[in-house]
This record gives sequence, structure tokens and C-alpha cells, in this order.
Amino acid sequence: MESENRREVIEQVVVTAEQMRQIEGRIFEAGMPVAALMEKVAGLITRYIQNLYPWAENRRVGVLVGPGHNGGDGLVVARELYLQGYEIHIYLPFSKLKELTNYHAQYAVSLGIPFYEEIEPLYECDLIIDGLFGFGLTRSLSGSIAEAVELLNQWSQPVVSIDLPSGLHTDTGEVLGIAVRATRTLCLGLWKLGFLQDQGLDYIGEAELIDFGIPLKDIWSILGEPPDLVRVTKTVAKQFLPLPRPKVTHKYQQGHLLLICGSKQYSGAAILAGLGARASGVGMLSMAVPESIKLLVVSHLPEAVVIGCPETTAGAIALLPELVLEKLHQPFGSDQASNQTYNAIAESGASPIGKAPLSAIACGPGLTKDAKDLVQGVLAAQCPIVLDADGLNILAELITIPTLLKRRGQTVLTPHVGEFRRLFPDSAELLPDRVQAVQKASQLSRSVVLLKGARSAIANPMGSVWLIPESTPALARGGSGDVLTGLVGGLMAQPVLSEHPLEAIVATAAWWHAQAGILAAQERSELGVDGGTLADFLMTSVNKLNLKLSL
Repeated sequence: MESENRREVIEQVVVTAEQMRQIEGRIFEAGMPVAALMEKVAGLITRYIQNLYPWAENRRVGVLVGPGHNGGDGLVVARELYLQGYEIHIYLPFSKLKELTNYHAQYAVSLGIPFYEEIEPLYECDLIIDGLFGFGLTRSLSGSIAEAVELLNQWSQPVVSIDLPSGLHTDTGEVLGIAVRATRTLCLGLWKLGFLQDQGLDYIGEAELIDFGIPLKDIWSILGEPPDLVRVTKTVAKQFLPLPRPKVTHKYQQGHLLLICGSKQYSGAAILAGLGARASGVGMLSMAVPESIKLLVVSHLPEAVVIGCPETTAGAIALLPELVLEKLHQPFGSDQASNQTYNAIAESGASPIGKAPLSAIACGPGLTKDAKDLVQGVLAAQCPIVLDADGLNILAELITIPTLLKRRGQTVLTPHVGEFRRLFPDSAELLPDRVQAVQKASQLSRSVVLLKGARSAIANPMGSVWLIPESTPALARGGSGDVLTGLVGGLMAQPVLSEHPLEAIVATAAWWHAQAGILAAQERSELGVDGGTLADFLMTSVNKLNLKLSL
């Protein structure tokens, strides 16, 4: 059990190149010989490769060897595979090697393993192992090395990279001139930040963490506990889902979300946001939409309280009805006070929207930019709000940071990269390093910012970043973001989660959304995941992901 718990913790840790250097430095200072650690790591890699690429099907293996310890790992793997019967061919284009790496090279020569200064002889190999450069590379690949990598990338055999594909920046995932396009990457010890950045994903392939037993005390001594970077896993997400519910409860104790969304032109956005909120399990869902689409929304969300609003000639919400405006300006009290109010409402049988205080507001999907005055009014609300889509576009026109700094309540922003650039032009200069960009934007705006992408990043104003480790291109489809907005708002609204950090709730929503997309793509294909399907899988994925908790 201890080893399982440790693995769960390790899977959540993300490090930069400098942090990894410091952690390894502590291990070596404590007495772990570098040679012993190299043997241990290479042994784990060798077993992984033997299981995945058995000798009967992959007899000829080419190994790319660099001058440092990554090359040393590659040489030990080459030696062990050779002793297991594999035919090994080594590409070594360097004349100067680190001392330990040089010893392993000498021994490989003594075994009769052939070495080449050109990569072409490896073309006939069944498998390529990339051990050119490990973490910490900052210079672009050039000259004959770059030419060799370019040629390798044209070949068809599988490539396994040790630690990370040679040519990728450890922290940003940036391609340094050119990089090895790996089929699989075996990340050593701890997840490197580049694995959680969009720009390196085309080169990493399938990623696997090789845990070689770094003591947790050495990790926390460098990163602190809790660390600033968190890789969101199922174990993490379980902590921030509103499960299990109390045996005795009622809808008014499960939160009240107000969705302000939709227009005559974009009625579907309102429906999809509502479906996302429904999947969250929020107790009460109220929706403010243009009067002309009210019946359509009701037909898809019969459980919601749908409020028709006066609209502009273009079909956007012109203004909110008085009973909704009253909700925006009500004081946002403690959970205990809110529960007392909800209990009183439940006993009185009063209208939910008329009496029940709001727990959260989600605003933006399908509004159009005609709703500028409406968004300004929402920003004055005291309860937590999440802005997306046209809510973000209007916020950018209002000048993002000065506007948000006036808010008293908590704010969540969920931009994609284009919206992020409009909202935070100064922070966007840090792109494509999504982690630094979202950190800066969150700190300047004092908001929780969810920067959507293949690897979504969620930052809080204190500098912490939560990273979503996997997703699917099936989510690159209109409506996916609307579903996410409703899901985020619905989770934010549930009082049972208010004791948790807001960014943790937002990150859980983003993780759940991604996992539902992955499951939907597996069952329906990447082309078959529309917004409605995604919302359905949000509700069914709790059991499929083993997220359902027992009392």
C-alpha cells in the first residue's frame, strides 16, 4: 500500500530542469553513487523495452548516444539488451564524453557492439532508442546532429526517447531547432514541465514515468509542500468532487448556479452550458436567456428555472429582469448562513430564483458582444463568477486588469489562447510558455485563470499552477468550451466544495471534462464527440473512472 501511495504522489509532481538538478544533487550528496543510479535507471528502462518490444519481433536495436549521462543511460541499456540477445548498433557522433559515459562506451566496444559516427547504418534497425540529450538542454541542435535527427524523423520504425526527446526544452517543450519525434518517451524520476506544455506534444508521443525511487523528503526539500506545480490525477480530482453527498440533504443545500448565456444566434451555447452544469450535480440551476429561446432551452433542460430576458433587435440579452438583478447584489455570506436560508426556502415553498441566494454565476457562452452592459453588471456581483466566450471578449474591451481589480468576489476566467491574448496582451508575450503566461495573468488580475489547450493550465494569484496531463483532440469542436463553463460554474456553486481552494475546483472540472472527452472518443471516435455527447459522458464517466465514493 505504501508503494501505491508513493506512486500516486510522484505522479502529481512536476519539476523544472533546475529543480531536477537540485533534487538529484541532494541524492548524490547523501551518498548515492552516480554509477549506481545510472545502472538502476537503465535496468528499469531495459525491462520496460523488453516488455514492450520483445526480442522475437525487434531483434535489431539502434541506440543514439550523447556525451552526457543521458548517453550513459543509453549505453547501459544497449549493453543489457545485447546481453539478452538483441543485435545492437550504436550511433555516437561525439569524441568527448563524460567520464562515466566513456567507461560504458569502452565496455560496449569490448563486447563487440558496433559504433558509427553516422546514423545511416541504423536504418535497418527494428527499434531506435534516443539517448542523445536528457533534461536541461538549452542550445539548438545544429550541424551533423541536426541532420541526423532530421533523417531519423523520416524513418518509420518506433523511437523510444530516454527522459525526453532530444532537442526539446525541458521546461517549455520548445523545439530547439529540431527534435527527435518519439513514439514513446520514458520520463525519468519526476515529470518534467515540458511534458505539460502544448508545443512539445507532437514530439513526446506516449509518455511513461520511470520512477526510480527518489525519496519524498528530497523532493519536498526543493519544491516545498505543497509544491507550486501540480499534475492533476484521478487521486487529486477525487478530493475535490462533491462526493459522497450527505445521506440527508436537499436541493437548496447543493448550491444555486445562475447561468447567463445565449442569444437568438447562439441558442446552442446556452443549452450546452446548461448540460455541463446539469452534469456537475448542482442542486438548483437558473438560466437567464433571451425570451425568444426560452422554450427551446426548457425543452432540453426541463429541470432548470429558465428566465426569459428582454432582448436587442439582434437577439442578444438586452437587460436582466429585476428579480435576477436583485440576486446579483445580494451579499455573499457564509455557507452556514446560506444553508439556513436554503432551509427556510425549502420549508416555505418559495420560488427558487426569487428567494434562494446565488452560490455562483457563469456568464458568457453565446451572449454576443452586444451584451456589454449585462457583463458589466455581472462583474459587480458579490458571489463567485466564471466568465467565458463573449464574457471574456467584453471584459477585454473593458480593459481586463483594472476592471477585475475592482471586484470584491472571486473570479474565474476560462480563455483559449486567442481570448487570452486579448485579455492579457502583456502576459501573452510569455507564450508559448503557457505556465509562465497563466501565472503572470492570474497574479496581475487576482483571478483564477484556466488557459485551455491540449494541456490546460490553471493558475491562482499566489502563483500555483495546476496542470491537466492528458486530453483529446476530439474536444477541438464548437460547444466543448460551453460545456466546460457550465461544469466549472456548477462545481463552484456547491457549498460542500467551498472549503477547498477555488483553483482546485476549477482544475477538477477541467480534468473531468478532459477525461469525459477521452472516454467519448474511445467509444465514438474522435469525430463523434459533439457537445451533447460530451455532456452525457460527463455524467456517465464518474462510474467509468471509478470516481464514485462510498460513505
